[in-house]
Amino acid sequence: MANLKKLLAGAMALCMAGAMFASCGDTKDDSNSKSDTKDGSKAAADDGNALKEEKLDAIEQNVEGNDESAKTLRIYTWNDEFKSRLRAYYPEYDKDASGYSVADDGTETVGDAEYLKDGTKIEWVTTPSADNAYQNKLDEDLKAQADSDNKIDMFLVEADYALKYVNGPYVMPVKDLGITDDELADQYQYTKDIVTDSNGVLEGVSWQATPGLFAYRRDIAKEVLGTDDPTEVQAQLADWDKFNEVAKKMKDAGYFMLSGYDDSYRTFSNNVSQPWVNSDYQIVVDDNLMKWVDQTKEYTENGYNNGTSLWDDQWNADQSAAGKVFGFFYSTWGINFTLAGNAGANDLYYVCEGPQAYYWGGTWMCAAQGTDNADTVADIMRALTCNKDIMLQITKDTQDYTNNKAAMEELAADFQSEFLGGQNHIALFTAAAPNIDASKIGPYDQGLNESFQAAFKDYFLGDVDKDTALANFYKSATEKYPDLSAAE
Repeated sequence: MANLKKLLAGAMALCMAGAMFASCGDTKDDSNSKSDTKDGSKAAADDGNALKEEKLDAIEQNVEGNDESAKTLRIYTWNDEFKSRLRAYYPEYDKDASGYSVADDGTETVGDAEYLKDGTKIEWVTTPSADNAYQNKLDEDLKAQADSDNKIDMFLVEADYALKYVNGPYVMPVKDLGITDDELADQYQYTKDIVTDSNGVLEGVSWQATPGLFAYRRDIAKEVLGTDDPTEVQAQLADWDKFNEVAKKMKDAGYFMLSGYDDSYRTFSNNVSQPWVNSDYQIVVDDNLMKWVDQTKEYTENGYNNGTSLWDDQWNADQSAAGKVFGFFYSTWGINFTLAGNAGANDLYYVCEGPQAYYWGGTWMCAAQGTDNADTVADIMRALTCNKDIMLQITKDTQDYTNNKAAMEELAADFQSEFLGGQNHIALFTAAAPNIDASKIGPYDQGLNESFQAAFKDYFLGDVDKDTALANFYKSATEKYPDLSAAE
Protein backbone atom coordinates (compact mmCIF):
# COMPACT_ATOMS: atom_id res chain seq x y z
CA MET A 1 0.00 0.00 0.00
CA ALA A 2 2.81 2.40 0.80
CA ASN A 3 4.37 1.83 -2.60
CA LEU A 4 1.01 2.24 -4.31
CA LYS A 5 0.44 5.48 -2.45
CA LYS A 6 3.83 6.78 -3.55
CA LEU A 7 3.15 5.71 -7.12
CA LEU A 8 -0.14 7.62 -7.19
CA ALA A 9 1.56 10.63 -5.66
CA GLY A 10 4.30 10.34 -8.24
CA ALA A 11 1.89 10.27 -11.12
CA MET A 12 0.19 13.40 -9.85
CA ALA A 13 3.47 15.13 -9.17
CA LEU A 14 4.70 14.47 -12.66
CA CYS A 15 1.40 15.66 -14.10
CA MET A 16 1.61 18.92 -12.23
CA ALA A 17 5.20 19.42 -13.23
CA GLY A 18 4.40 19.91 -16.87
CA ALA A 19 3.35 17.58 -19.61
CA MET A 20 0.52 15.28 -18.60
CA PHE A 21 0.93 11.53 -18.70
CA ALA A 22 -1.83 9.85 -20.64
CA SER A 23 -3.47 8.35 -17.53
CA CYS A 24 -3.29 11.42 -15.29
CA GLY A 25 -6.74 12.63 -16.21
CA ASP A 26 -8.14 9.31 -14.99
CA THR A 27 -6.60 9.51 -11.53
CA LYS A 28 -9.56 9.44 -9.17
CA ASP A 29 -7.94 10.18 -5.85
CA ASP A 30 -6.09 13.28 -6.92
CA SER A 31 -6.92 15.26 -3.79
CA ASN A 32 -5.36 12.61 -1.60
CA SER A 33 -2.36 12.25 -3.87
CA LYS A 34 -1.78 15.97 -3.83
CA SER A 35 -2.12 16.09 -0.07
CA ASP A 36 0.31 13.23 0.34
CA THR A 37 3.00 14.87 -1.78
CA LYS A 38 2.45 18.30 -0.28
CA ASP A 39 2.76 17.02 3.30
CA GLY A 40 5.57 14.60 2.58
CA SER A 41 8.20 16.63 4.45
CA LYS A 42 9.13 20.01 5.80
CA ALA A 43 11.52 20.66 2.90
CA ALA A 44 8.81 22.05 0.65
CA ALA A 45 7.65 24.59 3.19
CA ASP A 46 11.22 25.58 3.89
CA ASP A 47 12.27 26.33 0.32
CA GLY A 48 8.94 27.04 -1.33
CA ASN A 49 9.38 24.40 -4.01
CA ALA A 50 6.34 22.19 -3.97
CA LEU A 51 7.95 19.14 -5.55
CA LYS A 52 11.23 18.83 -3.70
CA GLU A 53 9.74 17.08 -0.72
CA GLU A 54 9.68 13.43 -1.70
CA LYS A 55 11.82 11.29 -3.95
CA LEU A 56 9.52 8.81 -5.64
CA ASP A 57 10.38 5.13 -5.65
CA ALA A 58 11.77 3.85 -8.94
CA ILE A 59 9.23 2.02 -11.08
CA GLU A 60 9.90 -1.70 -11.06
CA GLN A 61 10.97 -2.92 -14.48
CA ASN A 62 8.96 -5.95 -15.52
CA VAL A 63 11.02 -7.00 -18.52
CA GLU A 64 14.66 -6.84 -19.49
CA GLY A 65 14.09 -5.68 -23.03
CA ASN A 66 14.61 -7.75 -26.15
CA ASP A 67 17.85 -8.56 -27.95
CA GLU A 68 17.37 -5.67 -30.37
CA SER A 69 16.92 -3.25 -27.47
CA ALA A 70 20.14 -4.42 -25.82
CA LYS A 71 21.99 -3.68 -29.06
CA THR A 72 20.42 -0.24 -29.47
CA LEU A 73 21.27 2.87 -27.47
CA ARG A 74 18.07 4.97 -27.41
CA ILE A 75 18.62 8.62 -26.48
CA TYR A 76 15.85 11.22 -26.11
CA THR A 77 16.64 14.87 -26.82
CA TRP A 78 15.11 18.04 -28.27
CA ASN A 79 17.90 19.32 -30.55
CA ASP A 80 21.24 18.39 -32.10
CA GLU A 81 23.65 19.83 -29.53
CA PHE A 82 24.28 16.62 -27.58
CA LYS A 83 24.37 14.64 -30.80
CA SER A 84 27.29 16.78 -31.95
CA ARG A 85 29.13 16.31 -28.67
CA LEU A 86 28.72 12.53 -28.74
CA ARG A 87 29.72 12.23 -32.37
CA ALA A 88 32.80 14.43 -32.13
CA TYR A 89 34.16 13.60 -28.67
CA TYR A 90 32.98 10.22 -27.39
CA PRO A 91 35.93 7.90 -28.11
CA GLU A 92 33.69 4.88 -28.69
CA TYR A 93 31.57 6.56 -31.37
CA ASP A 94 32.30 4.83 -34.69
CA LYS A 95 32.66 7.70 -37.15
CA ASP A 96 33.42 5.45 -40.11
CA ALA A 97 30.49 3.08 -39.60
CA SER A 98 28.20 6.06 -38.97
CA GLY A 99 29.30 7.91 -42.09
CA TYR A 100 30.20 10.90 -39.94
CA SER A 101 32.01 13.91 -41.39
CA VAL A 102 32.21 17.63 -40.71
CA ALA A 103 32.48 20.23 -43.49
CA ASP A 104 34.68 23.31 -43.26
CA ASP A 105 31.64 25.39 -42.25
CA GLY A 106 30.92 23.00 -39.36
CA THR A 107 28.00 21.22 -41.01
CA GLU A 108 27.76 17.60 -39.88
CA THR A 109 26.87 14.68 -42.13
CA VAL A 110 25.90 11.22 -40.91
CA GLY A 111 24.67 8.10 -42.62
CA ASP A 112 21.29 6.43 -42.32
CA ALA A 113 22.38 4.73 -39.09
CA GLU A 114 24.91 5.52 -36.36
CA TYR A 115 26.97 3.07 -34.32
CA LEU A 116 29.39 2.71 -31.47
CA LYS A 117 32.60 0.78 -32.01
CA ASP A 118 31.20 -2.31 -30.30
CA GLY A 119 28.40 -2.44 -32.88
CA THR A 120 25.71 -0.86 -30.70
CA LYS A 121 23.29 1.11 -32.86
CA ILE A 122 22.35 4.64 -31.74
CA GLU A 123 18.71 5.62 -32.03
CA TRP A 124 17.94 9.31 -31.52
CA VAL A 125 14.39 10.24 -30.53
CA THR A 126 14.18 14.00 -31.14
CA THR A 127 11.17 16.14 -30.22
CA PRO A 128 11.24 19.97 -30.20
CA SER A 129 10.90 21.50 -26.74
CA ALA A 130 8.38 24.28 -27.51
CA ASP A 131 5.05 24.08 -25.67
CA ASN A 132 6.31 21.16 -23.55
CA ALA A 133 6.25 18.84 -26.59
CA TYR A 134 9.53 17.18 -25.64
CA GLN A 135 8.40 16.58 -22.09
CA ASN A 136 5.06 15.21 -23.30
CA LYS A 137 6.81 12.66 -25.50
CA LEU A 138 9.36 11.76 -22.85
CA ASP A 139 6.69 11.39 -20.15
CA GLU A 140 4.58 9.11 -22.31
CA ASP A 141 7.48 6.85 -23.22
CA LEU A 142 9.02 6.75 -19.74
CA LYS A 143 5.65 5.73 -18.34
CA ALA A 144 5.64 2.78 -20.75
CA GLN A 145 9.26 1.88 -19.97
CA ALA A 146 8.46 -0.78 -17.35
CA ASP A 147 6.59 -2.99 -19.81
CA SER A 148 8.42 -2.08 -23.00
CA ASP A 149 10.74 -4.39 -24.87
CA ASN A 150 12.53 -1.38 -26.38
CA LYS A 151 14.19 0.45 -23.53
CA ILE A 152 15.02 4.14 -23.27
CA ASP A 153 18.65 4.29 -22.18
CA MET A 154 19.40 7.99 -21.75
CA PHE A 155 17.49 11.25 -21.94
CA LEU A 156 18.47 14.90 -21.77
CA VAL A 157 16.89 17.56 -19.53
CA GLU A 158 17.20 21.31 -19.04
CA ALA A 159 17.41 23.28 -15.79
CA ASP A 160 13.89 24.64 -16.23
CA TYR A 161 12.33 21.25 -15.59
CA ALA A 162 15.12 19.00 -14.31
CA LEU A 163 13.58 18.63 -10.85
CA LYS A 164 10.47 17.10 -12.36
CA TYR A 165 12.51 14.10 -13.47
CA VAL A 166 15.10 14.13 -10.69
CA ASN A 167 12.41 13.60 -8.05
CA GLY A 168 10.38 11.30 -10.25
CA PRO A 169 10.61 7.52 -10.54
CA TYR A 170 12.31 7.21 -13.92
CA VAL A 171 15.94 8.28 -13.38
CA MET A 172 18.79 5.99 -12.35
CA PRO A 173 21.11 7.55 -9.72
CA VAL A 174 24.58 8.33 -10.98
CA LYS A 175 26.16 6.30 -8.18
CA ASP A 176 24.21 3.23 -9.36
CA LEU A 177 26.08 3.57 -12.65
CA GLY A 178 29.35 3.27 -10.73
CA ILE A 179 30.38 6.92 -11.16
CA THR A 180 32.05 8.13 -7.98
CA ASP A 181 32.21 11.46 -6.16
CA ASP A 182 35.93 11.62 -6.88
CA GLU A 183 35.29 11.39 -10.61
CA LEU A 184 32.82 14.30 -10.33
CA ALA A 185 34.93 16.43 -8.01
CA ASP A 186 35.89 19.06 -10.62
CA GLN A 187 32.34 19.77 -11.75
CA TYR A 188 30.75 23.07 -10.72
CA GLN A 189 28.52 22.59 -7.71
CA TYR A 190 25.45 24.28 -9.18
CA THR A 191 25.46 21.80 -12.07
CA LYS A 192 25.13 19.05 -9.48
CA ASP A 193 22.54 20.87 -7.39
CA ILE A 194 20.16 21.19 -10.33
CA VAL A 195 19.99 17.39 -10.73
CA THR A 196 20.18 16.34 -7.07
CA ASP A 197 16.99 14.87 -5.62
CA SER A 198 15.35 15.64 -2.28
CA ASN A 199 17.39 12.90 -0.62
CA GLY A 200 20.67 14.40 -1.79
CA VAL A 201 21.21 11.80 -4.52
CA LEU A 202 22.79 12.95 -7.80
CA GLU A 203 20.60 11.96 -10.76
CA GLY A 204 22.42 13.40 -13.77
CA VAL A 205 25.54 15.06 -15.14
CA SER A 206 26.33 17.87 -17.58
CA TRP A 207 29.30 18.59 -19.81
CA GLN A 208 28.73 22.36 -19.63
CA ALA A 209 28.31 25.25 -17.23
CA THR A 210 26.39 28.28 -18.47
CA PRO A 211 27.24 31.60 -16.77
CA GLY A 212 26.01 34.62 -18.70
CA LEU A 213 27.67 37.78 -19.99
CA PHE A 214 26.69 40.84 -22.03
CA ALA A 215 27.97 40.82 -25.62
CA TYR A 216 28.26 44.26 -27.19
CA ARG A 217 29.15 45.71 -30.57
CA ARG A 218 32.69 47.11 -30.50
CA ASP A 219 32.10 49.67 -33.24
CA ILE A 220 28.99 51.07 -31.57
CA ALA A 221 30.75 51.18 -28.19
CA LYS A 222 33.59 53.23 -29.68
CA GLU A 223 31.19 55.63 -31.34
CA VAL A 224 28.82 56.21 -28.42
CA LEU A 225 30.85 55.41 -25.30
CA GLY A 226 34.26 56.44 -26.61
CA THR A 227 35.83 53.03 -25.99
CA ASP A 228 35.36 49.35 -26.71
CA ASP A 229 37.65 48.20 -23.91
CA PRO A 230 35.72 45.57 -21.89
CA THR A 231 36.81 46.93 -18.52
CA GLU A 232 35.81 50.48 -19.39
CA VAL A 233 32.53 49.42 -21.00
CA GLN A 234 31.72 47.29 -17.97
CA ALA A 235 32.20 50.32 -15.72
CA GLN A 236 29.43 52.05 -17.70
CA LEU A 237 27.12 49.00 -17.48
CA ALA A 238 27.90 47.89 -13.93
CA ASP A 239 24.33 48.14 -12.58
CA TRP A 240 20.84 48.63 -14.00
CA ASP A 241 20.80 52.39 -13.44
CA LYS A 242 23.99 52.77 -15.47
CA PHE A 243 22.68 50.30 -18.05
CA ASN A 244 19.56 52.44 -18.48
CA GLU A 245 21.66 55.59 -18.87
CA VAL A 246 23.60 53.96 -21.68
CA ALA A 247 20.32 52.86 -23.27
CA LYS A 248 19.32 56.52 -23.58
CA LYS A 249 22.70 57.39 -25.09
CA MET A 250 22.26 54.61 -27.64
CA LYS A 251 18.81 55.87 -28.59
CA ASP A 252 20.08 59.43 -28.96
CA ALA A 253 22.85 58.15 -31.26
CA GLY A 254 20.41 56.21 -33.46
CA TYR A 255 20.93 52.74 -31.99
CA PHE A 256 18.93 50.28 -29.90
CA MET A 257 20.25 49.11 -26.54
CA LEU A 258 18.61 45.71 -26.93
CA SER A 259 16.90 43.94 -29.78
CA GLY A 260 13.62 42.94 -28.22
CA TYR A 261 11.32 42.23 -25.35
CA ASP A 262 12.96 39.07 -24.03
CA ASP A 263 16.66 39.89 -24.26
CA SER A 264 17.18 40.76 -20.61
CA TYR A 265 14.66 38.25 -19.23
CA ARG A 266 17.11 35.67 -17.89
CA THR A 267 19.09 38.26 -15.98
CA PHE A 268 15.91 38.91 -14.00
CA SER A 269 14.33 35.45 -13.90
CA ASN A 270 17.53 33.80 -12.68
CA ASN A 271 17.90 36.32 -9.87
CA VAL A 272 14.51 35.86 -8.22
CA SER A 273 14.11 35.55 -4.44
CA GLN A 274 11.74 32.56 -4.55
CA PRO A 275 10.65 29.72 -6.85
CA TRP A 276 7.74 30.08 -9.25
CA VAL A 277 5.56 27.76 -7.14
CA ASN A 278 5.25 27.75 -3.35
CA SER A 279 4.44 24.88 -0.99
CA ASP A 280 0.70 25.51 -1.41
CA TYR A 281 0.94 24.93 -5.16
CA GLN A 282 0.42 28.63 -5.78
CA ILE A 283 2.13 30.56 -8.58
CA VAL A 284 4.19 33.43 -7.20
CA VAL A 285 5.30 36.24 -9.49
CA ASP A 286 8.55 37.45 -7.98
CA ASP A 287 9.19 41.19 -7.70
CA ASN A 288 12.26 40.79 -9.89
CA LEU A 289 10.10 39.53 -12.76
CA MET A 290 7.96 42.64 -12.50
CA LYS A 291 11.13 44.72 -12.68
CA TRP A 292 11.76 43.08 -16.04
CA VAL A 293 8.22 43.96 -17.08
CA ASP A 294 8.63 47.61 -16.09
CA GLN A 295 12.04 47.93 -17.71
CA THR A 296 10.91 46.31 -20.94
CA LYS A 297 7.80 48.51 -21.14
CA GLU A 298 10.00 51.58 -20.67
CA TYR A 299 12.46 50.37 -23.30
CA THR A 300 9.63 49.71 -25.74
CA GLU A 301 7.95 53.07 -25.23
CA ASN A 302 11.25 54.97 -25.41
CA GLY A 303 12.51 53.13 -28.48
CA TYR A 304 15.40 51.54 -26.59
CA ASN A 305 14.65 48.15 -28.16
CA ASN A 306 13.79 47.10 -31.70
CA GLY A 307 10.56 45.30 -30.84
CA THR A 308 11.74 41.78 -31.64
CA SER A 309 11.28 38.46 -29.85
CA LEU A 310 13.92 35.82 -29.15
CA TRP A 311 14.74 33.64 -32.15
CA ASP A 312 12.68 35.56 -34.72
CA ASP A 313 14.21 36.65 -38.03
CA GLN A 314 14.70 40.29 -37.11
CA TRP A 315 16.28 39.36 -33.78
CA ASN A 316 18.77 37.18 -35.64
CA ALA A 317 19.44 39.91 -38.19
CA ASP A 318 20.02 42.48 -35.43
CA GLN A 319 23.15 40.56 -34.42
CA SER A 320 24.88 41.11 -37.75
CA ALA A 321 27.09 44.02 -38.72
CA ALA A 322 24.10 45.55 -40.52
CA GLY A 323 22.11 45.64 -37.28
CA LYS A 324 21.61 48.72 -35.10
CA VAL A 325 21.55 46.92 -31.73
CA PHE A 326 24.27 47.57 -29.17
CA GLY A 327 24.23 44.29 -27.28
CA PHE A 328 22.78 40.93 -26.29
CA PHE A 329 22.62 38.94 -23.07
CA TYR A 330 24.07 35.51 -23.77
CA SER A 331 25.45 32.63 -21.78
CA THR A 332 28.24 30.34 -22.92
CA TRP A 333 26.40 28.41 -25.62
CA GLY A 334 24.76 31.55 -27.00
CA ILE A 335 28.03 33.34 -27.66
CA ASN A 336 29.81 30.55 -29.46
CA PHE A 337 26.79 29.14 -31.28
CA THR A 338 23.99 31.65 -31.87
CA LEU A 339 25.78 35.00 -31.77
CA ALA A 340 28.79 33.80 -33.74
CA GLY A 341 26.52 32.35 -36.39
CA ASN A 342 24.33 35.43 -36.67
CA ALA A 343 27.21 37.93 -36.58
CA GLY A 344 28.79 36.44 -39.67
CA ALA A 345 32.19 37.96 -38.88
CA ASN A 346 34.90 38.01 -36.24
CA ASP A 347 36.01 41.10 -34.29
CA LEU A 348 32.49 42.56 -34.20
CA TYR A 349 31.80 41.83 -30.53
CA TYR A 350 33.42 41.91 -27.11
CA VAL A 351 31.84 40.69 -23.87
CA CYS A 352 31.68 42.02 -20.31
CA GLU A 353 29.94 40.99 -17.11
CA GLY A 354 26.97 43.34 -17.54
CA PRO A 355 24.71 44.79 -14.84
CA GLN A 356 23.92 41.54 -13.01
CA ALA A 357 25.33 38.03 -12.77
CA TYR A 358 23.10 35.28 -14.15
CA TYR A 359 23.10 31.94 -15.94
CA TRP A 360 21.02 30.67 -18.82
CA GLY A 361 20.38 27.10 -19.85
CA GLY A 362 22.45 23.97 -19.71
CA THR A 363 21.79 20.36 -20.61
CA TRP A 364 22.01 17.30 -18.35
CA MET A 365 22.30 13.61 -19.17
CA CYS A 366 20.09 11.22 -17.22
CA ALA A 367 20.14 7.44 -17.29
CA ALA A 368 16.65 5.97 -17.60
CA GLN A 369 15.52 3.43 -15.04
CA GLY A 370 15.36 0.11 -16.87
CA THR A 371 18.11 0.87 -19.37
CA ASP A 372 19.65 -2.29 -20.77
CA ASN A 373 22.82 -0.38 -21.68
CA ALA A 374 23.80 0.99 -18.26
CA ASP A 375 27.52 0.39 -18.77
CA THR A 376 27.49 2.31 -22.05
CA VAL A 377 25.51 5.19 -20.53
CA ALA A 378 28.02 5.37 -17.65
CA ASP A 379 30.94 5.37 -20.07
CA ILE A 380 29.43 8.24 -22.07
CA MET A 381 28.87 10.24 -18.89
CA ARG A 382 32.44 9.67 -17.75
CA ALA A 383 33.95 10.58 -21.10
CA LEU A 384 31.91 13.72 -21.72
CA THR A 385 31.78 15.14 -18.18
CA CYS A 386 34.71 13.73 -16.18
CA ASN A 387 37.56 13.49 -18.67
CA LYS A 388 39.60 16.69 -18.38
CA ASP A 389 41.34 16.23 -21.72
CA ILE A 390 38.05 15.83 -23.57
CA MET A 391 36.57 18.81 -21.77
CA LEU A 392 39.56 20.94 -22.72
CA GLN A 393 39.26 19.90 -26.35
CA ILE A 394 35.54 20.71 -26.49
CA THR A 395 36.21 24.24 -25.28
CA LYS A 396 39.20 24.73 -27.58
CA ASP A 397 37.22 23.53 -30.58
CA THR A 398 33.81 25.08 -29.90
CA GLN A 399 34.36 27.72 -27.16
CA ASP A 400 31.60 26.02 -25.18
CA TYR A 401 32.35 26.42 -21.47
CA THR A 402 32.76 22.92 -20.12
CA ASN A 403 31.95 21.61 -16.66
CA ASN A 404 35.46 21.03 -15.35
CA LYS A 405 36.99 23.62 -13.04
CA ALA A 406 40.58 22.46 -13.50
CA ALA A 407 40.29 22.48 -17.28
CA MET A 408 38.65 25.90 -17.43
CA GLU A 409 41.10 27.47 -14.98
CA GLU A 410 43.93 26.15 -17.11
CA LEU A 411 42.43 27.70 -20.25
CA ALA A 412 41.57 30.95 -18.50
CA ALA A 413 45.25 31.80 -18.14
CA ASP A 414 45.78 32.59 -21.82
CA PHE A 415 42.71 31.69 -23.90
CA GLN A 416 41.91 33.81 -26.94
CA SER A 417 38.62 33.78 -28.83
CA GLU A 418 38.98 34.36 -32.54
CA PHE A 419 35.33 35.37 -32.78
CA LEU A 420 35.76 37.93 -29.98
CA GLY A 421 38.84 39.52 -31.50
CA GLY A 422 41.24 37.64 -29.26
CA GLN A 423 39.41 38.41 -26.00
CA ASN A 424 39.77 35.88 -23.19
CA HIS A 425 36.09 35.41 -22.32
CA ILE A 426 36.86 32.09 -20.62
CA ALA A 427 38.46 34.06 -17.80
CA LEU A 428 35.17 35.95 -17.30
CA PHE A 429 33.19 32.72 -17.27
CA THR A 430 35.63 31.14 -14.82
CA ALA A 431 35.14 34.03 -12.41
CA ALA A 432 31.34 33.87 -12.71
CA ALA A 433 30.61 30.14 -12.70
CA PRO A 434 31.41 29.36 -9.02
CA ASN A 435 28.94 32.05 -7.92
CA ILE A 436 25.88 30.70 -9.74
CA ASP A 437 22.92 30.03 -7.43
CA ALA A 438 20.39 27.58 -8.83
CA SER A 439 18.44 27.17 -5.59
CA LYS A 440 15.26 28.82 -6.92
CA ILE A 441 14.66 26.55 -9.89
CA GLY A 442 11.59 24.32 -9.99
CA PRO A 443 9.89 21.73 -12.19
CA TYR A 444 7.43 24.23 -13.67
CA ASP A 445 9.95 26.80 -14.88
CA GLN A 446 9.88 26.19 -18.62
CA GLY A 447 6.12 26.43 -18.95
CA LEU A 448 5.70 29.37 -16.59
CA ASN A 449 8.56 31.35 -18.13
CA GLU A 450 7.09 30.84 -21.59
CA SER A 451 3.58 31.84 -20.48
CA PHE A 452 4.83 34.90 -18.59
CA GLN A 453 6.82 36.25 -21.52
CA ALA A 454 3.98 35.59 -23.97
CA ALA A 455 1.34 37.26 -21.79
CA PHE A 456 3.37 40.42 -21.26
CA LYS A 457 4.28 40.78 -24.91
CA ASP A 458 0.70 41.98 -25.40
CA TYR A 459 1.34 44.61 -22.72
CA PHE A 460 4.56 45.77 -24.34
CA LEU A 461 2.71 46.10 -27.65
CA GLY A 462 0.02 48.20 -25.98
CA ASP A 463 -2.77 45.71 -26.66
CA VAL A 464 -3.62 45.22 -22.95
CA ASP A 465 -2.85 46.94 -19.66
CA LYS A 466 -0.53 45.45 -17.04
CA ASP A 467 -3.29 43.97 -14.87
CA THR A 468 -4.89 42.28 -17.86
CA ALA A 469 -1.54 40.85 -18.94
CA LEU A 470 -1.03 39.44 -15.46
CA ALA A 471 -4.52 37.94 -15.44
CA ASN A 472 -3.87 36.42 -18.87
CA PHE A 473 -0.65 34.91 -17.55
CA TYR A 474 -2.43 33.25 -14.64
CA LYS A 475 -5.11 31.94 -16.97
CA SER A 476 -2.54 30.46 -19.34
CA ALA A 477 -0.47 29.03 -16.48
CA THR A 478 -3.38 27.33 -14.71
CA GLU A 479 -4.62 25.89 -17.99
CA LYS A 480 -1.17 24.46 -18.54
CA TYR A 481 -0.88 23.27 -14.92
CA PRO A 482 -4.43 22.68 -13.60
CA ASP A 483 -3.28 21.84 -10.06
CA LEU A 484 -1.72 25.27 -9.61
CA SER A 485 -3.50 28.45 -8.60
CA ALA A 486 -2.62 32.13 -8.48
CA ALA A 487 -1.14 33.32 -5.21
CA GLU A 488 -3.50 35.58 -3.27
